[in-house]
Amino acid sequence: MTGPRIAVLRLGHRKGRDPRITTHLALVARAFGADEFYLAGDEDVEMFATLSAVGERFGAPLKMAYVKSPLAFIKRWTQRDAGDGEAGTAAHLTMYGERFREAIPTLPRNRPLLVVVGGTKVPAEVFEYCQFNIAIGNQPHSEVAALALFLDEWGGNIDITERFKGGRLEIVPSKDGKVVIDHDDDL
Repeated sequence: MTGPRIAVLRLGHRKGRDPRITTHLALVARAFGADEFYLAGDEDVEMFATLSAVGERFGAPLKMAYVKSPLAFIKRWTQRDAGDGEAGTAAHLTMYGERFREAIPTLPRNRPLLVVVGGTKVPAEVFEYCQFNIAIGNQPHSEVAALALFLDEWGGNIDITERFKGGRLEIVPSKDGKVVIDHDDDL
C-alpha cells in the first residue's frame, strides 16, 4: 500500500481476557496495510512473540511496541511527533463518530495515520486528542470488523499482496484447495 505510514493503537488490552481479539486486531492491521501496532493496557510479550512469528513466516512483519501512556502517545502523535519528527493524524474508531465512508475521504494522506481502537471504557480525552472520531456503524460492533472496514476503505481497491513478498511461506490463491509455497524448500 502506498501513502503515509499507518499505525494502529489498541487501547485497554486485558491480558487475561482480550488476547484473542487483540491478536486479531494486529493480524487485520498487518493484512490490510498497517506498518505498526501499539498496545496499551496490560503488556503482553507472548502476544508480540506470536505476531512476530506470523511476520517471519508470511512476510510484512509489524513494528510493535507497548505504550504505557496511550493519552500522551496520541497527543504526541497528533501535535508534535508521529515517530519521524512530524505531526500525524489520529482517527478513533467509535460507534459515536461520523460515518466512515464520509469521513475517510477527508483524512489527510500526506501525514502518518494512527488508527485508535478502543477496548474497555475509552477515556473522553481520546475523543478530544484524535482529530477524527469515525463510526463504522452507530451500533455496538466488533472492533476487529471496524478496523478491517476502515483500512479497506482507506486503501481503496489497492492490491496489498506485494507487501508480503519475502516471507518464508506464500499462499497462492486457489479455488480448489490449499496451495502453499515454502521458500525454504527452494534452498
